Amino acid sequence: MSKPYAGTAPSLDDLAALAEAAFAALPEGFRRMTGDVVFRVDDFASDEVLDELGIEDPFELTGLYSGVHIGHRSVFDPSPGPSRIFLYRRAILDEWSARGDVSLADLVSHVLVHEIGHHFGLSDDDIHAIEDAAG
Repeated sequence: MSKPYAGTAPSLDDLAALAEAAFAALPEGFRRMTGDVVFRVDDFASDEVLDELGIEDPFELTGLYSGVHIGHRSVFDPSPGPSRIFLYRRAILDEWSARGDVSLADLVSHVLVHEIGHHFGLSDDDIHAIEDAAG
């Protein structure tokens, strides 16, 4: 990914590269526990996803975990399909621009780790409590 962005916003590929680097920087045991998760970067969540979540403004959703979290999986259940973590480029860029106090790489890492937390079965409140304790 090139820096600076020469007057253009970081692309989907740029954010995907930041997400890959953020995931690679996580401790090996954490990455291994994450297992097979598909990471995807889109500009915004689909209208169907926003409607399902009751979100009117697509800029309010920076990331989403989709799948059966690890704690609810059973060998007796049918295969649940791939777990997916979506990162939403335009919402992330909007938050990054509005905040001005965090690097884009750090924000992408934060959103990615937050969604991995959902993959592990943690609620938003659980994740925020962990972040507060660590911060």
